[in-house]
Amino acid sequence: MVSELEKNFGCCVFNDAVMQKMLPKDAYNSLVLTIKKGLPLNSELAETVAGAMKDWAIEQGATHFTHWFQPMTNVTAGKFDAFLSVNNEGKSVLEFSGKELIKGEPDASSFPSGGLRATFEARGYTVWDPSSPAFVKDGNLYIPTAFCSYTGEALDHKTPLVRSIAALSEQAVRVLRCLGDNDTTRVIPTVGAEQEYFLVDREDYENRLDLKICGRTLFGAKPAKGQELDDHYCGRIRIRVSDYMRKIDNELWKLGVPAKTKHNEAAPAQHELAPIYAEADKACDHNQIVMETMRIEAKKSGLACLLHEKPFNGISGSGKHNNWALSTDTGRNLFHCGRHPENNLEFLTFLCAVIISVDKYQDLIRFSASSAGNDCRLGGHEAPPSIISIFLGDELTNTLYSIANHTEQSANHSKKLLDDVAVLPTLTSDVSDRNRTSPFAYTGNKFEFRMVGSSASVAVSTYIMNTTCTDALELIADMLEKAETAEAGVNDLVSYTIKNHGRIIFNGNNYSDEWQEEAKRRGLCIMHSTVDAAEALIDKKNIELFEKYHVFNKTECQSRYEICLENYIKTIHIEADTMLEMANRQILPACIKYISKVAEAEKNLKSVGVKSAAVSSSSRLLAKNIDAISQNITKLADSVKNMEGISCFKEKAVYCRDNIIPCMNELRLSCDTIEPMIDSKMWPMPNYTDILHRV
Repeated sequence: MVSELEKNFGCCVFNDAVMQKMLPKDAYNSLVLTIKKGLPLNSELAETVAGAMKDWAIEQGATHFTHWFQPMTNVTAGKFDAFLSVNNEGKSVLEFSGKELIKGEPDASSFPSGGLRATFEARGYTVWDPSSPAFVKDGNLYIPTAFCSYTGEALDHKTPLVRSIAALSEQAVRVLRCLGDNDTTRVIPTVGAEQEYFLVDREDYENRLDLKICGRTLFGAKPAKGQELDDHYCGRIRIRVSDYMRKIDNELWKLGVPAKTKHNEAAPAQHELAPIYAEADKACDHNQIVMETMRIEAKKSGLACLLHEKPFNGISGSGKHNNWALSTDTGRNLFHCGRHPENNLEFLTFLCAVIISVDKYQDLIRFSASSAGNDCRLGGHEAPPSIISIFLGDELTNTLYSIANHTEQSANHSKKLLDDVAVLPTLTSDVSDRNRTSPFAYTGNKFEFRMVGSSASVAVSTYIMNTTCTDALELIADMLEKAETAEAGVNDLVSYTIKNHGRIIFNGNNYSDEWQEEAKRRGLCIMHSTVDAAEALIDKKNIELFEKYHVFNKTECQSRYEICLENYIKTIHIEADTMLEMANRQILPACIKYISKVAEAEKNLKSVGVKSAAVSSSSRLLAKNIDAISQNITKLADSVKNMEGISCFKEKAVYCRDNIIPCMNELRLSCDTIEPMIDSKMWPMPNYTDILHRV
């Protein structure tokens, strides 16, 4: 008996089952070869697929189609065209051609381009990506596409992702041939993007200008209860939130997104959704669908979904853990170590590739998790610090060092758990523990990159990991092809890796002050700000890396550097302007109104011969803090005004970091200090307790 869930999963997706049903057999086989092998798609096949896709979409209730793409805004875009046309007789006909399936033409100058497109040079192209299935949502057929300029440069996140997947597969297959695998023809990066988010009441959201405009609270005093008791993580899900999660699951399942896990996260009002792993291209599309669906369903449910990395000061922020692995088209996970990793040549080889790539390109890995929002989160005790390192666990680390130093293997440390409690099943410990403080941790059959921000496109970290690993795999293939035997080659590889790149392995507490000093001693990159991390995009070695594997050319690297800094500047500028508006038009008037009330009370008491030290003290303290708010408003306003004369992106970004943000912090501190002194009925916006504990 087929359940409703099984029947509904993927019901809105033009997936393999639909293609088999709707396409002639030869057309289906040709399309599968295009998807699986990357073979060219001819115009005749495109016409056949377009016809079948149109008929299927109309059956699903679609009236329009769109080329759905991912510009460098971290959200998706698309313009919608109706299937409707009118013939010579004035009658309506429904049409969708192969040309319309393959190519669209949105305005490229209206999206971030980093100088690649000027306003008078508007043409851009969207190009169908057959490897990610089309789907129907809200009466529209969504066709996943890449997005490029009239001159061919990538203007999106999908294009470099697809390029990096092809480059990685080529070098990985070379390595596998050296290890005796003659069956694998493709190696596919897989991704499972855990998505953290906050849910708050819609009315509270609408009454907070900072949440509406910036996605985070720019003011807010510490609540009486935050997350001190650790009672929210994996705790009981509130009824209203549970209903919302159920709606999310149902919508995602219809769209073929394999949403698997849901739970409360560490902070109050914070939650997480995790999918089953998928091929990287699909997984990145799926994550965009997840974020969009979360926002839409939240509004329908009288809630607001916050995807900012740090919505609340003093409360854990939200990340997007990129669980990244490599699989063969024959079904093997290349990061699965097995019971005896010391004898698993394949695993050791690809493990070394990751160690080499992460150490060699620390700056790029760090950049892939950079944004103004994530700068607020990284380094706090809910996210990794801004130092790249790899956690392997003691057992795997000892295995590598034993091979490298030609010493005897240490004993396997896995042990039985709870075997002294007869009623409970006996468990065996994994090869490594989990390290929640590590930015890049091996967790059994994958690497978990924990630095990515919750609002970011997961495609960026994925194509950077793909590309850097490709470089390491090419080096390894060259080494193994010269080795006398595969075993001798892998042993030499492990020795080379530990000697030259072992510094990147760290299994301890990444939050400790000692690690900060140790990282400096090891010569690791330490980049606390997006302004610093962005430089990785224009570093000569990194440009050469991207050009070598045809992921980016020099112009595309430069454009992304400018876009990164421009986004940073605009974000800080918007936040500063929002702070000034809230402080001038809401907070300061409320404080003045309240101190006037206190002064009136003091005057009335004196008129009847009563002196109150408490009232007098309160009045003086309020006045002192109001003056501080006024002074800090002026400082921030002057700081913002002074930025207008700076034209260079880098100088302006540095100015934002070193001048505007400190002024914002001072204004926030003065407002947060006075908030607990003001009558809660007179405070002009919902406070942290209202927002976090009353969903």
